[in-house]
Amino acid sequence: MAGLRDFSRYSVEPGAKVRLGKLDPSDTSGFKGGKKEAEEVLGTLRGKLEGLQELLYAEHRHKILVVLQGMDTSGKDGVIRKVFEGVNPEGVRVAHFGPPTEEEKDHDFLWRVHPQVPGSGEVVIFNRSHYESVLVERVHGLVPRDVWQHRYAEIVDFERLLVEEGTVVMKFFLHIDREEQRERLEERLDDPTKHWKFSVNDLPERKFWSEYMGAYEDAIGKTSSKHAKWYVVPSNHKWFRDLLVCSALVGALEEMGMRYPPLPKGDKGVVVP
Repeated sequence: MAGLRDFSRYSVEPGAKVRLGKLDPSDTSGFKGGKKEAEEVLGTLRGKLEGLQELLYAEHRHKILVVLQGMDTSGKDGVIRKVFEGVNPEGVRVAHFGPPTEEEKDHDFLWRVHPQVPGSGEVVIFNRSHYESVLVERVHGLVPRDVWQHRYAEIVDFERLLVEEGTVVMKFFLHIDREEQRERLEERLDDPTKHWKFSVNDLPERKFWSEYMGAYEDAIGKTSSKHAKWYVVPSNHKWFRDLLVCSALVGALEEMGMRYPPLPKGDKGVVVP
């Protein structure tokens, strides 16, 4: 695709050790150009995504699960807004996972997740996901160590089940640094149109930055598999973040070799009165 380089460099190979401190969240080397050129390419990619999503819905065979994870302000909402602009909402759904309810706590950690996975012809975006159970619950000691350690294998098995049933699982960690998060939080305070995004509950979590980075490194490294790889997306530059995610999605959809369903044999030759 014109203007783009190989984005596979941002994917995590199965079994790889992940060291987020060595991965530059401001990296834009995967694109030859700047913000203006990227926005032009993104517009073209969104047009392709719109057509491919319609084809996915019409063919009604494949399913797409997009997992978005990242620290507060990393841009999960921004990706949903910018990348999926123009797609048909009839075939796209966003699922958000907050703190588990009392009923959800009474079941296994995947119990609330399975009903949200995509059906045939559908794209589902997880804004946060089942990975919260090896992130927040680990960092804050909400479950014992031996419990969250077992969950990595359970997640891999769960995602393998989805893939074997026809789902393409794409997982994106939106990688920002602590200083970028501070600037984005201050921007929310300074801009009245963004006050609704600000929560004082986000501030105490900054004290656990190192703990979260360790939890993300383990989660990404232990669950990036051949059937469901992670992408570590440099996200200090929002334009590059959106471009990389959209490029990966369009590439995955194009590889499916989808076709529009033909007319049923009985309908051929029908004349519209």
